[in-house]
Amino acid sequence: MIAAAFSFDPRIYLIVPVAFLIGSIPFGILFTKGRGIDLTSTGSKNIGATNVLRTAGKMPALLTLLSDMLKGTLAVYLCSLMISRLAPGGWSPELALTIEDLWLGIAGLAAVSGHMFSIFLSFRGGKGVATGLGVMLFYSPVAAGIMFIIWILTAVIFRYSSLAALVAVAAMPVILALLDASTPKIIIGVLLALLIVFKLRPNIRNLIAGTESRIGDKSKAGEK
Repeated sequence: MIAAAFSFDPRIYLIVPVAFLIGSIPFGILFTKGRGIDLTSTGSKNIGATNVLRTAGKMPALLTLLSDMLKGTLAVYLCSLMISRLAPGGWSPELALTIEDLWLGIAGLAAVSGHMFSIFLSFRGGKGVATGLGVMLFYSPVAAGIMFIIWILTAVIFRYSSLAALVAVAAMPVILALLDASTPKIIIGVLLALLIVFKLRPNIRNLIAGTESRIGDKSKAGEK
């Protein structure tokens, strides 16, 4: 079934570079450049919303957060449109679900990878948390809502944004499994979680060492 989903139409592979390009747009830099801030050399040197909040304020941070989320949502939505246009009809419900879950997930992974390894920043970038949440908003809205609640609760209790992101992201495959998601969707959840956790390694080291900045601190760290 999965093999058939990979080969149903070669044009679907175009979503990978398109999603990567969308994910590569560094909105954090765009929203702070007008303020004379070089985000790549300020604060944590991260392009995400947390570093924008610490260096440029609430409004640029909010715009960055929403825009980074939108990148993930848009990439998955465009993939959905492509599938609907390429669908030949006559698919079994099982094959249709496998194709959708597989390719929407691949588009999401490509968008998150683009944010992490932006072609506009010499393949450097952010941690992918906000973009990953944007992917999940379309891919599995219920899972996204649960992840957001987990993030909020962890952030309020411990006041570490990076820890909140780690807990929410690590819970993603479990949440998908509990929601009885398809096998491709659970696999995508695992891959997405591993990718984001991999990029959060500096934050993990800081948390262990007790040097990670808390929410509201005007200092280093930053995980989006």
